[in-house]
Amino acid sequence: MSPAVTAEQTGRRVEEVLDRLAAHGDTAATAAAEELVRSLMDFYGSGLARILQLLAGEPAARLVGDELVASLLVLHDLHPEDRDTRIARALDAVGEHDLEVVGFDEDSGTLTLRAASAGGGCGCGSGAGAQEAAEAALACFAPEVRAVELQQAPALLQIGTKTR
Repeated sequence: MSPAVTAEQTGRRVEEVLDRLAAHGDTAATAAAEELVRSLMDFYGSGLARILQLLAGEPAARLVGDELVASLLVLHDLHPEDRDTRIARALDAVGEHDLEVVGFDEDSGTLTLRAASAGGGCGCGSGAGAQEAAEAALACFAPEVRAVELQQAPALLQIGTKTR
């Protein structure tokens, strides 16, 4: 069995190969390679669309929960869920971090998240790896998110009564 491949790894690999071709200065070879990638993308996108048509209903709904399949569906603009639903799905996948969406900037692709404090704590240090975990999950389910900004939950102000 082949090792697991992610859409992010594959995309980086394709870009590296195209960059190497471009670095050699052969514009015809670079253009041919880019055309090849587009042709294969069109072919696989058409195949995925057909699969979704043939599997309409419950089997297709199960596919969107798989990271690799979901990333392929998003790549080919075939994912049945909207962006906000896919973002929520990605954040659910990193449930060990209590993250909530503050907002999404369409122009920059920046998703702002808040690390909610667990159990009413101060929110300090909640999830050193939360941003990295969110970025990894979002790469599969919502690649239109190009950057993640993490805000900490505001510290709770303790108000007590004055004693004399």
